[in-house]
Amino acid sequence: MQNTETTLKLRLWTVDEYHRMAEAGIFGADERVELLEGKIIWMIAKGTAHRSAVGRTDYLLKNLLGKRAWVSVQDPVKLNNRSEPEPDISVVKVDPLWYADHHPTPSEVYLIIEVADSSLKLDCETKAKAYSQAGIKDYWVLDVVNRYLHIFREPTEDGYQSEVILAEDGIISPLEFPDLQIVVLEMLPPVSFS
Repeated sequence: MQNTETTLKLRLWTVDEYHRMAEAGIFGADERVELLEGKIIWMIAKGTAHRSAVGRTDYLLKNLLGKRAWVSVQDPVKLNNRSEPEPDISVVKVDPLWYADHHPTPSEVYLIIEVADSSLKLDCETKAKAYSQAGIKDYWVLDVVNRYLHIFREPTEDGYQSEVILAEDGIISPLEFPDLQIVVLEMLPPVSFS
């Protein structure tokens, strides 16, 4: 008996094609999508804990970094010709044109942080591999459910060689800013006592 099963080939999209689709109005105004490894993926709805953690982390980093870096929230980063995710937080080099002419690329990225409530597997596996292959040296995943920070470093084509998990009382310094001491708890939403 012959195997008649056929492997389906996916049509992978480029960043330029993705932009043209957006400009043509193919995505609805309320659709939140991003391009990762040539695939257009739906961005997972964000809960209040996610929103709180993104806001707290944004505020904390902007205060700590001042004018040494640009902190952006849920803005595109062009990893390569087939990936342009919109990380929850990206810390990038200061650009004289404020990135008016391009999205930040890996050589301009100091740190990427994804906040995970229901997206932990996607963030720690699929996105981690894409960020690692692009050479992002410092990638963090803030798990708001279990209250841990996953720190990924030493990128390779096969994924990060180092993953350290810190509890909420852990202290971390971004690779590019070793003078900063960040307590994981400062990024997490407060625990409600109701």
